Amino acid sequence: MRLRRAAAVVGALTTAFVSLGAVLVVPANAHGSMSDPASRIYRCFTEGPENPKSAACKAAVQVGQSWPLYDWDEVNIPNAAGKSRQIIPDGKLCSAGRDKYKGLDLARADWPATTLPGGGPFTLRYKVTAAHPGSWELYVTKPGYDPTKPLRWSDLEDTPFYKQTNPPVASGAYQLKANLPARTGRHVIYSIWQRHYPDSGEAFYSCSDVVFGG
Repeated sequence: MRLRRAAAVVGALTTAFVSLGAVLVVPANAHGSMSDPASRIYRCFTEGPENPKSAACKAAVQVGQSWPLYDWDEVNIPNAAGKSRQIIPDGKLCSAGRDKYKGLDLARADWPATTLPGGGPFTLRYKVTAAHPGSWELYVTKPGYDPTKPLRWSDLEDTPFYKQTNPPVASGAYQLKANLPARTGRHVIYSIWQRHYPDSGEAFYSCSDVVFGG
């Protein structure tokens, strides 16, 4: 009887440690990224971090290794508190200034791009792994944007073309119902998801390469 009880205790402890391990391997700050149009990191993740298909994603892995792509939903700054422009330097917008994601800042004209209408109503989707109250701002690059140069704040329009607090969630993604700006050719849509105090001052960022009117 004692042996059976001891075995049961050992089994329970083993199960508990396995469960704890499963919890611990989940990224602590996992929350989301733009999925349509796909952000650079989400696109590279879906291509396969260990063997991406596109030249740009391969280059990103060469610069920053493959493991950051598994944290596709964690391109964040814990205490941004609405000061994104002050704390993220030019040339590092796509990585949020974090060395871990430096491969996303590569200035290239061959990042995989999503074709979008050249203006008008469109619902963008932001895939979420942990929902939080917050506000979204979506910016687009100005006419004449050069993708072969590092992305700067001055490359973005001063005013977001979409801004909303707590948009609806459906099918695992925030539904961002926007009016796309009138554009043609290759551009970047830059997203900022700013959480609100007292919940958190954390913010998430993404760069989505797009071709308008394709």
